[in-house]
Formats: sequence, C-alpha cells, structure tokens
Amino acid sequence: MTSQTAPELEPNPSGLQKDAPVAPAAKPPGKHSSWRAAWLIVVGLLGAGGWYLWSNGKLAALTAATASPPKAPKKGPGAIPVVAARAHRGDLGVYITGLGSVTPIYTVTIKSRVDGQLMKIHYNEGDMVHGGDLLAEIDPRPYAATLEQAEGAMVRDQANLANARVDLARYTTLLAQNAIPEQQLATQKAIVSQDEGIVKNDQGQIDAAKVNLVYCNITAPITGRVGLRLVDPGNIVHAADPGGLVVITQIDPISVIFTLAEDDLPVVLRKLAAGEHLRAEVWDRDNQAQIASGELATVDNQIDPTTGSLRLRANFDNKNGLLFPNQFVNVRLLVQQKSGVTLVPNAVIQRSSVATYVYVVKPDDTVAVHQVTLGTTEGSETEITSGVKPGDVLVMTGVDKLQEGTKVTVEMTGDEAGGRRDGAKPGGRKK
Repeated sequence: MTSQTAPELEPNPSGLQKDAPVAPAAKPPGKHSSWRAAWLIVVGLLGAGGWYLWSNGKLAALTAATASPPKAPKKGPGAIPVVAARAHRGDLGVYITGLGSVTPIYTVTIKSRVDGQLMKIHYNEGDMVHGGDLLAEIDPRPYAATLEQAEGAMVRDQANLANARVDLARYTTLLAQNAIPEQQLATQKAIVSQDEGIVKNDQGQIDAAKVNLVYCNITAPITGRVGLRLVDPGNIVHAADPGGLVVITQIDPISVIFTLAEDDLPVVLRKLAAGEHLRAEVWDRDNQAQIASGELATVDNQIDPTTGSLRLRANFDNKNGLLFPNQFVNVRLLVQQKSGVTLVPNAVIQRSSVATYVYVVKPDDTVAVHQVTLGTTEGSETEITSGVKPGDVLVMTGVDKLQEGTKVTVEMTGDEAGGRRDGAKPGGRKK
C-alpha cells in the first residue's frame, strides 16, 4: 500500500490557519467590456441631452403661444387676374366660302399653219409676250416661189383677157353690120367671161401664197406668259402636228373657278339678278393670307348632281403675279355687309350645354354672367345681337375660376393695353 506524503505547509506569517482554503484571485476586466461600458455611457448622455432640448423647445413654444395675442382669421381669396377686351361697334361682312383653282381666261397653244423648217425662235422660255409679237419663223422660200408663180400666171391670164375683150368689141361692131353671125359674138362673150374667171382664180392663188408667207412668221395672238419650248429650231413642223410649238397663258387678268353648295346658290342668284357686283376674295390654301380681290363674273349653267355643287368664275387683276395657273386657293364671296353691329373677340364667348354667355366686368371690378345671342362670325370676331352692348368689358382669359360676383383685376388687350379699362391714366385710378 502506497503511502501518501502530506504536502508541506508554507509558513503563514499572517497567523491564519494553514489548512484554510485560499480564494482564487479575480481576473482584470477585458478590452471588450471597457468599450461596451463607454458606449452605454455615451448613449445615455445623448438621450438625456435630447430629452432636455425637446422639453425646453416645447416649453418655449408653449410659452410663446401663450404670450402672443391670437391672430385674426384669414380672409377669403383675393381678386383674380384676368385679361379682357372691350365690345365695340363696327362693320362685318357675310361671306360664302368655296374651294377653287386659278384658271387663265385665255390659254393658247401656238401651232404652225404651214409646213416647213423652223428657222428661228424669238422668245425666251417664261417671257411675257404681247399680242402681235414675233415668236418664230418658218422657212418662207417655198411659199415665196409659189407666190411668184401665181403672179406670173396672173400676168399671162390678164393678157388673154385683154385680147378677148378686144375681140368682143370688134365682133360687136361686125354684128351690127351683119358681117358675122350672132353665135360668134356669143362665143366671144363666153371666152371673155372664162378669162375673167381665170384671172380671178390667179388672184386667189396670189392671195393664198401671200397668206402662207405671213404664216411663216408666227406671232402671239394674246398677251401672256410663254411656257417651255416644245419644238427646237431646225425641226420640220407641220400644220397637222398635235403638240404645237409653245403655250401662251394669260396672266393678267386671271380668273378663279370655284364651287359653292347648291344651298348657297339662291342668295347669289338673287344678288346677280338685282344687278349687284359681288366682291370675291382669294386666300391662300391655308386660309391665312389674302392674295387678291376681284369680282364674280358668272355662274355655270347646271349643278353637278354627284356633288350637289355649282361652279362659278371670278375675275381678278394679277399685276403682281401672285395668282398662278392651276394654283389651289380658297375663295370668299361677299353676299352681305352688316354695318354698326356689336362685335366681340371670339375668345370672350363661353358655352355650356344649355346657354352661351360671357363674363362682363362691372365698374366695381366684379364680374356678371350675361347670356348672349350670337350672329355672324367672321375671322376673329363675332356679332352679338343681344346680351352685350358696345363698351362692355368682357373677360377673355382666366374664366376657369370665375363665377357671378367674383372680384377681378383687369388687364386690357389691344389698343387699350397701355391704359386702364376705366379711362384712368396709368398709375392712377378713376374715382
């Protein structure tokens, strides 16, 4: 049996019992524990500071609210700015509109009236030519030779006729003396008549040859603009050629053929039957700019059953050349002129499902709703037959927030934009 040796006891200077157990020494705190503690302290300080500031701010706001007097209640909305225009008295035309095309009054295709070689051209493409101006020349030599032959035959036949007349005079004397039979005298009379016919035929041949010589010089029959050349010099041309040499189109004056619905025809026919001259205006294809002003010339003799429309022709001066053949235009035909009617801009007119109305600005700068009756509309203006009188100030823009009695501040348009609507000078107000 193994014997255990008891451990030797260390000396105990403090006088404690040697056999009492000794407690283990505590470990020093680690790094993580120190950082955790520091963060807890910082968070606590921040929370305490935030609560302090919030409490003081709330208290200050409460104190200020208690100390300041109560504010007056807010007023209603202020005056609404609007743009307005004044109704005025003026003249207004009643027009019927139609679509049309610029059509020359005269268009001529120049053709040769004789056969021959085209020698010279005396115009430039696109030139304005006048009636009688020389346009082209055809070789005249064959026709000059024909004329000379006809003149030679004329001289021969005139000599034969003179001889026959001398014989006729002699036979007449001999017959009176019973020296020749009566039949011989009658035969001589027939010979004279025959020679007279031959001479007359020769004169016709001479005239024809002269005409052909004239036709060798081709002249312009009308005043107008020549188009592109269709035949060049050096070519042989014939009177039977279908194409011709060049086309001349009259430019000034010029006409426009346009159509109107048959429903608009009665008023036009009444005006024409009364001898009135209806003014016609030509506007561009966008209907934005007026090109020319003229007069209705005539109407066609039948209505097109497929479209229910009638063609009319109006004539226009075209000295500036703005109307060009086959140009598409809009035509406005004036059928009535109204004078001294009340006119307003189209923008002031408001419409609902049951009424047409305007906002009228009263002297106290409030608006009133007036129902109106509309007349003729022309361009940017409309005739008002009831509900508005000249001089009334009508709201154009800013109506979406208006109702009866709304207070407004007015800015005028047009000629009145520089001053006030009530007549006061800028910077002041009329009392």
